Amino acid sequence: MSRLFPKSIKAVVFDLDNTLVSSTLDFSEIREQLGCPDNEDLLEFVGKLSGGDRLSANQTILDHELADALSATKLPGTDELLNLLSSLGIPVAIVTRNCELAANLKLKHTQLDIPIVLTREHHKAKPAPDALYHLSDQWGMPTENMLYVGDYIYDLQTAQNANTMSCLVSYGKKLTFSHLADVVVCDLLELVAIIDRQAKAA
Repeated sequence: MSRLFPKSIKAVVFDLDNTLVSSTLDFSEIREQLGCPDNEDLLEFVGKLSGGDRLSANQTILDHELADALSATKLPGTDELLNLLSSLGIPVAIVTRNCELAANLKLKHTQLDIPIVLTREHHKAKPAPDALYHLSDQWGMPTENMLYVGDYIYDLQTAQNANTMSCLVSYGKKLTFSHLADVVVCDLLELVAIIDRQAKAA
């Protein structure tokens, strides 16, 4: 697999959990509490519920997300990567399946200053490409010059659906979906080196 990205990077969009910050969300536990089958997307399952059942399910998810936000820590390389992108004049944003309240609490708790945070309240949740299309319009650049960085298959599918470049942060795990990524890195420090090398070669 290539160690450089196929096009010039003019903007970088991040997933949040287990990409920039840690997360201890136990989705198996949440699924069990809500009665969501393992083969069904959790948010889609909740979206099909009606009335009080949907309200109760959303509250359960929110409770888990808020607790997770207060235990989050920045992952290695987060500050170094954001500093590099800032020095290169490359805008950044977050696109997450988290709710807005939990995402903002997580950023405040970890002292991360990222001005654009798009959550499931703003656009259809990943792997839908809507949020990336919105950022493309906002920044006035083609999606093909945007890089999406994440740790899960939804992130890579989102990038594919929006025709953006993708980077999978694997943390040394062998993941069955890694072939979907343009570049696979073990951690964000490795991504720092790649972006720095590509910028100097431009």
